[in-house]
Amino acid sequence: MNRIVEEVTDRMRTRSLASRTAYLKRIEVAAREARERGPARASLGCANLAHGFAGSPAEDKRDLRGSAKPGVAIVTSYNDMLSAHQPYETYPRALKDAVRAAGGVAQVAGGVPAMCDGITQGRAGMELSLYSREVIAMATAIALSHDMFDSSLMLGVCDKIVPGLLIGALHFGHLPAVFVPAGPMTSGLPNKVKARSRQLFAEGRIDRGEMLDAEAKSYHSPGTCTFYGTANSNQVLVEVMGLHLPGSTFINPHTELRQALTRAAGSRAVELTVHGREYTPAGHVVDERAIVNAVVALLATGGSTNHTLHLVAIAAAAGIELLWDDLAALSKVVPLLTRMYPNGEADVNHFQAAGGMQVLIGDLLDAGLLHGDVLTVAGRGLDHYRSAPELKEDGGLVWEERTTGSGDLGVLRPVADPFSADSGIHMISGNLGRAVSKVSAVKPEHLLIEAPAKVFEDQLELLSAFEAGELDGQDFVAVIRHQGPSANGMPELHKLTSPLAVLLDRGQRVAIVTDGRMSGASGKVPAAIHLSPEAARGGPIGLVREGDPIRLDSAQGTLDLLVAEEELARRTPEGAPLTDAQWVGTGRELFAAFRAASAPAERGAGIFALNGAAR
Repeated sequence: MNRIVEEVTDRMRTRSLASRTAYLKRIEVAAREARERGPARASLGCANLAHGFAGSPAEDKRDLRGSAKPGVAIVTSYNDMLSAHQPYETYPRALKDAVRAAGGVAQVAGGVPAMCDGITQGRAGMELSLYSREVIAMATAIALSHDMFDSSLMLGVCDKIVPGLLIGALHFGHLPAVFVPAGPMTSGLPNKVKARSRQLFAEGRIDRGEMLDAEAKSYHSPGTCTFYGTANSNQVLVEVMGLHLPGSTFINPHTELRQALTRAAGSRAVELTVHGREYTPAGHVVDERAIVNAVVALLATGGSTNHTLHLVAIAAAAGIELLWDDLAALSKVVPLLTRMYPNGEADVNHFQAAGGMQVLIGDLLDAGLLHGDVLTVAGRGLDHYRSAPELKEDGGLVWEERTTGSGDLGVLRPVADPFSADSGIHMISGNLGRAVSKVSAVKPEHLLIEAPAKVFEDQLELLSAFEAGELDGQDFVAVIRHQGPSANGMPELHKLTSPLAVLLDRGQRVAIVTDGRMSGASGKVPAAIHLSPEAARGGPIGLVREGDPIRLDSAQGTLDLLVAEEELARRTPEGAPLTDAQWVGTGRELFAAFRAASAPAERGAGIFALNGAAR
């Protein structure tokens, strides 16, 4: 094992000893009770159980009345508005059949909301996006709270949905949880062409109809969007954590292989129960080693910066304290091994064709950058994930180990010959606080900037200034504040990318500093995001004035407001988030309590405490 990977894991284990011990004790009590009583529903009273099977078909009703077959919960985020989740429409029937064939009985236990950041960009709904992770976690808990189930099948793909499902599942950590992906849509309009169209539209050089045509050619069918943003980063991390069946992440929807993998997930959910052959509780799969493995995979692939929030929150749900310091330490030793848009021109289908997860995981294991001796839904050991699924003639599955390396070194490289010696995500710190910077798509000459601040209270102010020509011909650092979790839900400021990229292409030196999010879409514009503490909690970003010099060095990981401490001491914060009375419309008023309870970005920006303890 790499020495730094081992040291980070040991520090995390020591730091988390009390909370992790308490968590494991809690799930062991639940597991012991499950072993003694048989299927979970056996403990229900007659009226309770009758309610639980009243709407079931006759065959399932018979099985649910009995106490021999384990029950499997299906928790689904299906809706047909999200292309990534549309394929889930047919999954419950297929999963029920597979579970029944394996000796269990499955029910759809509940649904969780699934909103799309791509639709809500720049809209009021985006201010609910991060909060939806907590809603999904709570909805998952409600689905599993009926004491009817011995394992679960989690159907989710996109941004907040997978983290929310996993947080909810970990609060029922004695239950096995198999995550069932839907796969990416086939490749459409090349990402480089799409990005160029967005810049042309921002400059007014193409009209709305032309822009819509380009977007529709990119996002064109059922399946996950093909760029490497949060949704596909979710899928990579879940597989590396051992919660997917090996090689199932990037198989396209509605293919025979995809359907066979879905059936196999249903079968596996039965085998993993406490009454099955290989009891594999989710709370044991997600341990300190699995969290470190997820961080390594995120860094090695230049994945979405949203996971600097989500992984902290996921770890906390398992009683583990993950710090940004851990990510910072790992980022120095984990090389960048992939180039997928916005870090390159390829998409996830090209990554899959180059060897995909099997090559990536195998190479990281061989380099000592992943913990191999972990528990997974495929069995003990991450070596299972060196293998790719293939269809047999009878429609069954066989997993074959991939013995060759990358088929396209422009997309996927080995540890011995990386795109970069360190990862694509850097931790940033200085007198403005701590932040995250995705550098994998930023040209080396843009990693360092020292320029005057231009201060905005939201992204619409910046867009208006761009359209009015007020940003032309000058270098600057755009400071967008009051965008943190306690201010307005930490919306993704995706609309900043295109106009600032235009200015960058014109030869101006520009960067972004914000307490908001930009996900994997910050692209080629240097950005320090997730700044903590945020302005709404008294962070120094509230002291920045128009014209103040700011120095951002994303390569060295520093961010400083170049103003004397004596001057800063005399200042009072400027600007303010909307009050609860002002923060209304699009349902936002329902989430006022979330604003008040949100943790800082570096603590996961959630509302749940670590194992019930204070944040």
